[in-house]
Amino acid sequence: MKLTLRCVAVAALASAALAAPPAMAQDNVRIGFVNTDRMLREAAPAKAAQTKLEQEFSRREKELDTAGEALKTASDRFEREAPTLSDSQRQTRQRQLVEQDREFQRRRREFQEDLNSRKSEELQQVLDRANRVVRQVAEAEKYDVILQEAVYINPRLDITDKVIKALNSAK
Repeated sequence: MKLTLRCVAVAALASAALAAPPAMAQDNVRIGFVNTDRMLREAAPAKAAQTKLEQEFSRREKELDTAGEALKTASDRFEREAPTLSDSQRQTRQRQLVEQDREFQRRRREFQEDLNSRKSEELQQVLDRANRVVRQVAEAEKYDVILQEAVYINPRLDITDKVIKALNSAK
């Protein structure tokens, strides 16, 4: 008889616990999500930064492309003419080509390093600005948490459009 009363008491406590609403639901927590990749593709400040970088580096990139084409042309010419050249002429032209290639590779590396550095600077500025806008949206609309990365997010929690709109309108 004791065992049966104990089972009934445990069952009653369990059902009472399950029927009670969770503490978090009572607080009405608001969660939002911002798709950072999409924001960096679609927001005006991100597009402006990309355009700025393209303008800043387009001349150097064209110069490198031209130098690369010239090097390839010189190499092709050397390959065609090598059988008719004397040993000393062949060695001299080979050394010149190797030196030109070394210089081209150095310039290409410097270009890539400069481009990556400037991309990082511009990206950081856009992200700083975006984070300020996210904070403003969160405070204005009373969000408790805004996530920027998630394995899965329900589309109704996505506030990326609001953030992009606010970024585009902010000066």
